[in-house]
Amino acid sequence: MAKKPEKKEEKKPKESKKKQGEDFKYRLRLAGFILDGNQNLVKALTGIKGVGRQTSYAVIKSLNMETHRKLGTLEDDEVTKIEETLKILDKKLPPWMLNRQKDPYSGENKHVIGSDLEMANRDDILKLRKIKAYRGVRHSIGLPVRGQRTRTSFRKGTTVGVSRRKTK
Repeated sequence: MAKKPEKKEEKKPKESKKKQGEDFKYRLRLAGFILDGNQNLVKALTGIKGVGRQTSYAVIKSLNMETHRKLGTLEDDEVTKIEETLKILDKKLPPWMLNRQKDPYSGENKHVIGSDLEMANRDDILKLRKIKAYRGVRHSIGLPVRGQRTRTSFRKGTTVGVSRRKTK
């Protein structure tokens, strides 16, 4: 006797793991950057230029927040606390964790984020170019600055092909 084919159950579409409430923010502006609200706090804060994983952990731990929490679930007052903490990182973190130690202009230890970091880096490179330091010259030519070999790497620009001689 032949077996009857069993009827397969119809697959139901999967429901989302958690339905976010109406107060969930999918995009959040923090320290001048638009961040993804679906990411956890540590990962989301690294989207700010000048804030890495270690710095974001330090910020979250100093505010006694949970690291696995989603950024979009934060209240407005918690977001302002994070922004204020990011502004005064040089007072909260040890000097070895700061990204601008012994600033050449002020002599202080600072932690710079966002467009201030980009401006500081650009100013440093312009200063090196102006005083014609070795690193500044390498920056202006567009070659590597940190001593890498250039025979096979960092080749840009037009290539010089091989030309054939005319045969007589």
